[in-house]
Amino acid sequence: MLLRMSTLFLRTLREDPAEAEVASHRLLLRAGMIRRAAPGGFTWLPLGKLVLDRVTQVVREEMAAIGGQEVLFPALLPREPYEASGRWTEYGPDIFTLKDRRGADHLLAPTHEEMFALLVRDLLTSYKDFPVILYQVQSKFRDEARPRAGLLRGREFLMKDAYSFDLDDAGLAAAYARHREAYQRIFDRLGLDYTIVSAMSGAMGGSASEEFLAAAAVGEDTFVGCAHCDYAANTEAVSTSAPPAGDLAAHLALEVHDTPDTPTIDTLVDLANARRLGGRDDWTAADTLKNVVLTVTPPGAEPYLLAIGVPGDREVDLRRVEAALHPAGVAMFDAWAERPDLVRGYIGPQKLDLRYLVDPRIVSGTAWLTGANEPGRHAINVVCGRDFTPDGTIEAAEVRAGDPCPACGTGTLTIRRGIEIGHIFQLGRRFTDAFRVDALGPDGKPARPTMGSYGIGISRAVAAIAEQHYDERGLVWPREVAPCDVHVIAAGKDLGPAAVELGGRLAARGLRVLVDDRAQVSAGVKFTDAELIGIPEAVVVGRRFAEGYVERRDRATGERSEVPLDQV
Repeated sequence: MLLRMSTLFLRTLREDPAEAEVASHRLLLRAGMIRRAAPGGFTWLPLGKLVLDRVTQVVREEMAAIGGQEVLFPALLPREPYEASGRWTEYGPDIFTLKDRRGADHLLAPTHEEMFALLVRDLLTSYKDFPVILYQVQSKFRDEARPRAGLLRGREFLMKDAYSFDLDDAGLAAAYARHREAYQRIFDRLGLDYTIVSAMSGAMGGSASEEFLAAAAVGEDTFVGCAHCDYAANTEAVSTSAPPAGDLAAHLALEVHDTPDTPTIDTLVDLANARRLGGRDDWTAADTLKNVVLTVTPPGAEPYLLAIGVPGDREVDLRRVEAALHPAGVAMFDAWAERPDLVRGYIGPQKLDLRYLVDPRIVSGTAWLTGANEPGRHAINVVCGRDFTPDGTIEAAEVRAGDPCPACGTGTLTIRRGIEIGHIFQLGRRFTDAFRVDALGPDGKPARPTMGSYGIGISRAVAAIAEQHYDERGLVWPREVAPCDVHVIAAGKDLGPAAVELGGRLAARGLRVLVDDRAQVSAGVKFTDAELIGIPEAVVVGRRFAEGYVERRDRATGERSEVPLDQV
């Protein structure tokens, strides 16, 4: 392949675009690889499309290596399959829906589990047809409320989704392991620094679930790791170890105190110490019980109020709450005038007329300083199991660096941010049950397949690679995914034809070559564009060309060397 910049559909930018929020967005726009077409939607220009195709090819090669067979479904799908699975309602406003001219409901597919299950039901009838792995590379659509960060959070994105079908749980476990290993090979080949973390299944359902997160400061996923063991998990999936229950009889009676102007934990602790409530002057935020009221909206149902209690030195993490209550939506309650029984800033769990869930640290026999459900008043010695009984526990409190590791109990957690580039699930039989997918088993009885689901965000992976591979001059593509292997630059007057001829020789040897043969552009501008575009190798046809030498430049290391033409 030989591309010439004199005819290439390319426009590089010297300044950062105003709308670019993160490095990948900024550099992909400046290097002329993508262009914004609509909020959350991008056009892939020739160089960017080459990168996208190379990432896709790596994925296809590794999927073929584990026996995956590629199919392709429509993106526009009827309502009925998603109604049958319950996800038409479950997805709520996150999907694009429309009606055709006959009034029938359709959606732009956010994912295709339903369609794969129906395809297998229609075509595979015997245990001899299993196991099978099917996958596709297809555009997906999500109605993001706030598209941002370029390719990292869009409304349309390219995804590889694969599905395994096995007749027993052992087969599913084996398919899951094969995909996990294939994903490691894929992301290694793409040059990504990534971590595999335990995750929540969300709208996918199922049991085992792991995410592949590319380390990046701009990542929207927060995950933890333990230096003492190999534990790693998305913060939404971190479990909290509960302390042992205490002795109910060991605590003094509940006391209510006037605590005016203390609507926050900090003001409450300061007053409690100043007044020596309970004879103490060592109160801390960890001794208080913070109670937060949320509005929970299940799909297709009426909203209800839920109160959550967490230790006062922790904030409520709404993403963890949403993961725990999925598929319901969650928001902070703000209609206080409609509920005068809920005293804002002074809510306590005693006599609380709401469903009440607590952090796992709040166990029977623990005593707390908390609201008294009266304006300007708090209570001390409020004992769980004596003065209030929670309706259950919930992982709702923020996870912090230094928390004990839930796996080994010895190490402490560190917190990092990452970009989700892959997610694998052991779905089980949720979708095969919904569509009554059965095959005739070896015993002559119907056998219901169990499914695994395995996704890779291909367009997002391009952005993740860009986030991890750039410097102050521009992109630095790994060789496996670069749009071209070699960037030949004509750096002298009238050297364009010589550069094109050299580029043709390199292309004939199987390399993908970009030649900057622009006649009216200075060498300085050509070098700046080359560094911005980030092709791994550059060959400069310049001042010593007449002597039979060119300069070779390594984009990643910056190393330069003069090479005889016959050795290029």
